[in-house]
Amino acid sequence: MCGGVRFQANGDELKIYFPNPKAVLPVRTKNNGHELVAWGRRETQSGFMPRGGWARLDSIHAGKWSQYSPIPVKIDVQAFMEKDLNNTSQWYELQPGEFIQGLVATLGQECRLYVVTELNPNSNHKSQRWPRVIKE
Repeated sequence: MCGGVRFQANGDELKIYFPNPKAVLPVRTKNNGHELVAWGRRETQSGFMPRGGWARLDSIHAGKWSQYSPIPVKIDVQAFMEKDLNNTSQWYELQPGEFIQGLVATLGQECRLYVVTELNPNSNHKSQRWPRVIKE
């Protein structure tokens, strides 16, 4: 389901995990730059955005995110982490030109980024959800 990511920022390799309330993800901008955007909303965080850090592709298609003016984006990371059925962290490398699809949601002044997930029989996560990987 993608509980963590690894990416480069300012020459440093960063590992970011969703439970951290300061977690941000790098979004590819139109001029091939990057913008760091807050990753989802945790139970303990105030606000009106959906709790969690993921948006199911089927719920997006069903219009459940339309009230948040969703914008599809490319999350530019080298790898993502998900826990397997034994709760062991497994890292999955992305290939050059691959991105995780994200959804930027806004409501008033609040703006958050959610990782788009879809069912995948190869997923080792109990939910069988996997980040949607897209190509450039």
